[in-house]
Amino acid sequence: MTYFNRRRFMTGMGALVGALLTAGIMSAPSMAADFPTAKVNTTKLAVTDKTVKVGILHSATGTMAISETGSIQAEKLAIAQINAMGGVLGRKIEVIQEDGASDWPTFAEKSKKLLVNDKVATVFGCWTSASRKAALPVFEKENGLLFYPTFYEGLEQSKNVFYTGQEATQQILAGLDWIAKEKKAKTFYLIGSDYIWPRTSMKIARKHIEQHLGGKVVGEEYIALGDTQFGSVINKIKLKKPDIIYAAVVGGSNVAWFKQLNAAGLNSSKQTMLTISVTEDEVLGIGGENLAGFYSAMKYFQSQKNPSNEKFVAEFKKMWGPKSVIGDVTQAAYLGPWLWKAAVERAGSFDVDKVAAALPGYEFKDAPEGYVKVDANHHLWSKLRIGKWRTDGQADVVFESELIAPDPFPKGYQ
Repeated sequence: MTYFNRRRFMTGMGALVGALLTAGIMSAPSMAADFPTAKVNTTKLAVTDKTVKVGILHSATGTMAISETGSIQAEKLAIAQINAMGGVLGRKIEVIQEDGASDWPTFAEKSKKLLVNDKVATVFGCWTSASRKAALPVFEKENGLLFYPTFYEGLEQSKNVFYTGQEATQQILAGLDWIAKEKKAKTFYLIGSDYIWPRTSMKIARKHIEQHLGGKVVGEEYIALGDTQFGSVINKIKLKKPDIIYAAVVGGSNVAWFKQLNAAGLNSSKQTMLTISVTEDEVLGIGGENLAGFYSAMKYFQSQKNPSNEKFVAEFKKMWGPKSVIGDVTQAAYLGPWLWKAAVERAGSFDVDKVAAALPGYEFKDAPEGYVKVDANHHLWSKLRIGKWRTDGQADVVFESELIAPDPFPKGYQ
């Protein structure tokens, strides 16, 4: 970042911070002298009188980098904004960033390094359910705190994790209800990448389609993560002629998937698709022309019109460039540092157990996505939105639900 851009970013960020203070999103900074280190750090975390260390752990390389880069950027933006207003309990946040490299054992290894060697107060990280599942035993054993930003299959709850993305009832079930009603859909073809989140999501989707919507699943396929060969699957889809393709293809595979669909003539004029894995971040690689007219079920789209989101988008682009985009998980990642800050200040401590106990019930009234609330089950109350993709890589929000309470263990779907 040049000196001029950095100065412009700090000036604009100051205006955003002021607006957020006025709106009650941020609290005024506390002085470290009011919170002696001996009292706010009784568990030997990396907290001094002046600084507190946190971890960022995402895939900066490998097939998942296309999706996770935005999370890194959003978390760094939030932390820069928090530091600009005085930090947390009067301490500036220092970041230790590690690369999960799209490799699940690496996520576990780096989690242990951050918690045991670096003694970070919290970690913002993971993206795929496979990476989270690999890291979770480490966080529970070492009593670390993870803010996980991705929409996921649910069926999990941990005292060491806050889930800032949506779980299955808020995305999968609500999205299928909408598409079945809106398109009078009866037949569905399920396709996903081959790991825990797509497989579990499709198991939930199949049950909902067959037992609650009166529909039929006419095909179900899984492709290895990172694979780029979709010809066989596309031929099967052409044969089956489903009303809906329901897709959970992840990461870099999405680029090949949508380009090959388009090349085979299965664009939105011929085929309806609802995906639960494509955000603005992926569209950068896919190209808007290759998925225009298809739908995504998310809780956030960059195109949302509200003052908090407009400020957020402007500051994100100032920091990361005018061509940068913000997807669902990127916005959910942005919430992590703010929620952690709120919990630390509520607890008056950096100790993990006290911080985790302080966050349930907290309301983030002016998040970029709109109102959210932290539930006792460590998930967020949020809305489902359906976006219809445009050729410019942005989405028109064509449906918005009421606020949906999180239910990570829905009866009949476990």
